[in-house]
Amino acid sequence: MPQTIAVLDFGSQYTQVIARRIRECQVYSKIYHFETPAQVLRDDGVAGIILSGGPSSVFASNAPMPDRAIFDLGVPVLGICYGVQLMGKLLGGKVAKSQRREYGLGSLGIRKKSPLFAGLPRKLNVWNSHGDKLTALPPGFAAVARTENSEFAAILDARRRFHGIQFHPEVYHTEHGMDIIRNFVFGVCGMSENWTTADFIKHTVADIRAQVGKGRVLLALSGGVDSSVAAALLHKAIGRQLVCVYVDTGLMRKDETANIEKLYAKHFKIDLRVVDASSIFLRRLKGVTDPEQKRKIIGNTFIEIFEKKARELKTREHIEFLGQGTIYPDVIESVAIGNNPAALIKSHHNVGGLPERMKFKLVEPLRQLFKDEVRRVGEKLGLPREVVWRQPFPGPGLGIRVIGEITKPRLDVLREADAILLEEMMAAGLYYKIWQSFCVYLPVKSVGVIGDERNYADIIALRLVESIDAMTADWADLPRELLQKVSNRITNEVRGVSRVVLDISSKPPATIEWE
Repeated sequence: MPQTIAVLDFGSQYTQVIARRIRECQVYSKIYHFETPAQVLRDDGVAGIILSGGPSSVFASNAPMPDRAIFDLGVPVLGICYGVQLMGKLLGGKVAKSQRREYGLGSLGIRKKSPLFAGLPRKLNVWNSHGDKLTALPPGFAAVARTENSEFAAILDARRRFHGIQFHPEVYHTEHGMDIIRNFVFGVCGMSENWTTADFIKHTVADIRAQVGKGRVLLALSGGVDSSVAAALLHKAIGRQLVCVYVDTGLMRKDETANIEKLYAKHFKIDLRVVDASSIFLRRLKGVTDPEQKRKIIGNTFIEIFEKKARELKTREHIEFLGQGTIYPDVIESVAIGNNPAALIKSHHNVGGLPERMKFKLVEPLRQLFKDEVRRVGEKLGLPREVVWRQPFPGPGLGIRVIGEITKPRLDVLREADAILLEEMMAAGLYYKIWQSFCVYLPVKSVGVIGDERNYADIIALRLVESIDAMTADWADLPRELLQKVSNRITNEVRGVSRVVLDISSKPPATIEWE
């Protein structure tokens, strides 16, 4: 493992963002539980420590506290927001409730030289989110910058290389935020670039070969980004020792199964086993209209079918390893802090409890990567753009894009309409520029006219959204000519559709998917 910048997680919504920003500098960063012993950090070769923000107050009885020995490791420390308040309290300063809470943009005035602000303007707009503030500095610290509400908005102990800032450099709203992070990583911690895509692939391939040896690995392949990149990486490491299983649920997009077979079995020469379970899924979904019930049936049926195939392969072909496309956000264990149990994220398995039940040894080649890093690895491994940069597609597939009961005729109508939308988005050069673009089948009939005849047929809704992380989303204002062309093609070419409507709802209050 390369030398790392440790991010101690105190429950901030931005903790993962901090680690990602450091990795954007091509330096390895790892997120640790806030109580991680200093000795563990020393053993891991930590070159610097960042104390994240968090929702707690240092005055709370259950306020999260780190191992105080981290300040004796001899490495630079940067406290952000709650992190700087912790430093103030633990190192001999004073913290008080602020009379005026600071949220949103504020003006930072830099008054003293600091390696953290090297090469930056003396005034910056920065993003604040705090209710407590430092009122007296710990011994050895000096004030570096202030806002109108805090004279200690940035502090420095130059001898020990301890830095504290009351704002969030990791968010895009902060001017020169990435420069501040780079200054800490390279200027203060003395790091050099050690986290490139090529290095990751080289080391991971070696690790997979060492772990698996001559054994065989089973991987559930969905065609999504994570499982596709995991398959390509495993195949690069162990070749035909990898067996991929693709379950055709009957809820996939037009030609999806054929395209997956063509790419993985024929192009990459991966040992791919396709299980056609479409009739089973449709039978179990018959008459079901509740969205949550549909999700549960689809999820449970998938696990049941994959587990049956896995048992068969484990026994007949002596497969002992299970590969999964688990990525870093899935395995970070955040802690429920104060009264915020929603912050707790458990380690997660893509196929339920399968590894434990069947005594598979787990291989997770992507568990160190964020999503953007997964995509870069996919590109480096030669996966086509339409796989690496495909838009998000829900696990239940078209099952939650057919509103109401799922039937084969309804799925066929939706597939054809969705294929037209995809084709036109690609032709217009817009597919990769927005977050998602898809069709939804509505179980409502509408009167139309075909020739001289009255037509009473189905409605298709277009859902086109822009987003960065799917937490919030806005409808994409695409050219009228494109929307008109998509609508005309769907109503003319897809039998059984009389009308196309456009969903212009934002998230919140609406969700991106309809179910």
